[in-house]
Amino acid sequence: MLCRVRARLGTPAAFVLCCAVLAGCTQSTTGAAAPSGANGPQPTEDSAELASFYEQQLTWGPCGEFAVSAEDRQAYSAPGFDCARLEVPVDYAAPAGEKAQIALLRQKASGEKIGSLLFNPGGPGASGMSLVANLAGGLTGSPLSQRFDLIGFDPRGVGASTPTIDCLTNEEWEVERADLDVDPSPAGVQETEAENEEYAQRCTERSGGAAFLANSGTRDVVRDMDIMRQALGDEKLSYVGYSYGTRIGSAYAEAFPQNVRALVLDGALDPKETTIDRTVKQNAGFQQAFDAFAADCAANPACPLGTDPAQATAVFQQLTRPLIDQPIAVGSRTLSYGDAVTGVIQALYAKDFWPVLTQGIAGLATGNGRILLALADLYYGRGDDGNYDNSIEAFVSISCMDEERIADRAQQEELIRRANEAAPFRDDGRGAVGALDPCSFWPAEPTSQPHTPQAAGLPPTVVVSVTGDPATPYQAGVDLAQALGGSLISVEGNQHTAALRGNRCIDDVVNAYLIDLEVPQGQTECAL
Repeated sequence: MLCRVRARLGTPAAFVLCCAVLAGCTQSTTGAAAPSGANGPQPTEDSAELASFYEQQLTWGPCGEFAVSAEDRQAYSAPGFDCARLEVPVDYAAPAGEKAQIALLRQKASGEKIGSLLFNPGGPGASGMSLVANLAGGLTGSPLSQRFDLIGFDPRGVGASTPTIDCLTNEEWEVERADLDVDPSPAGVQETEAENEEYAQRCTERSGGAAFLANSGTRDVVRDMDIMRQALGDEKLSYVGYSYGTRIGSAYAEAFPQNVRALVLDGALDPKETTIDRTVKQNAGFQQAFDAFAADCAANPACPLGTDPAQATAVFQQLTRPLIDQPIAVGSRTLSYGDAVTGVIQALYAKDFWPVLTQGIAGLATGNGRILLALADLYYGRGDDGNYDNSIEAFVSISCMDEERIADRAQQEELIRRANEAAPFRDDGRGAVGALDPCSFWPAEPTSQPHTPQAAGLPPTVVVSVTGDPATPYQAGVDLAQALGGSLISVEGNQHTAALRGNRCIDDVVNAYLIDLEVPQGQTECAL
């Protein structure tokens, strides 16, 4: 049912990293923004109708009621966290209408406080609250945790924020994952499109209605974030965004350049790149990661892909394609072809996953799908209790509002063909299915479009880009740094995003920039 040409942009759950928003002490311009641009209509002056939102006082309390999973309940129960809800208008063009609530989690600064440090791990659809709750311990004693309140927020529609984007029940998710949609015939295309239309209808009915979905894109998230900045008492905002979080950061820079103190954007999306070009390049990035994994695995005579990396893709196809007709039983569940490929994609986000991936493919070769199914569960946000979070549903919804629409079946078929050529390891061999995806049936038109950011007066920014990043290829970071007039930290390695993960070469530069506004000169070279 769901289009799986593109992988999610967020970092994998086991390695999800923090995004930081800092506060300065210079004067802000509450509610002010750049003129109307490619990200949709932007406010031009302080609005009396928005004043009550900007002036609201947050009420902090226990985090238990904010947990949406068993894992969150355990993480949020740790001492030192408190939570609150920020009220924002669903539609900024009608602020007196329906309201939404943005959920926030905080750990207070342990030393002399500069301001707030907001976290967003990407996705779109990943929970910043969960991120901070799981990473705060690792940042204990760090310069950032001493100088900033650590704050994670769930963007509108995500996680604990309300209304919540919700399209499938747990049972429907299991059916969805078994539905491969690999039939390229006219009948197969018609069936897939009917399922995609039904998915869009379910999202509309279960997610606060068409009006909320129409205002769930990045254009509206950055408006929420500016209200959040003010409610937290920060006059200027500094932000570290990972992956999709770089889109939030660059869009905020365009809308509110005068309210920015510092931006660190890691694992960049190039805002001027078309959806089709980015999709093809991302697939090529995952093939590059698969090839690097295969070469590493081939050094072991027992590698399940063999000792010739040039044959690894063909071997993998031979192992996975039979699952299309004969999925493997894993207890009371099954490993489908889609799950096997998704599990591999999940493991390709970071080199640290490669040993687990080797075990998973070795298991597949002997009829054991347990590890690959667990990796796919991680990607889809399925907990040990069988409950799914809404990260994928939010990913689809936000993408529908952010990305260009493909309304022509021939163009969609051509995109699938190009994606399969770019990443043959994930090609099912049945031919490109030119079915229109769920966004073609969405109840609202996109509110963003590809463009070069225009952010006059934006202070210096820092972009981090990893040479072997599969989800957000290296060149996108180079291009974003150039577009924003920022500095680039170039990182040699094989993983998705790199900042604030314990690499001194990277983190020393990032910390000095965020805390002391020391702008790195020229291009910084680091290695993982």
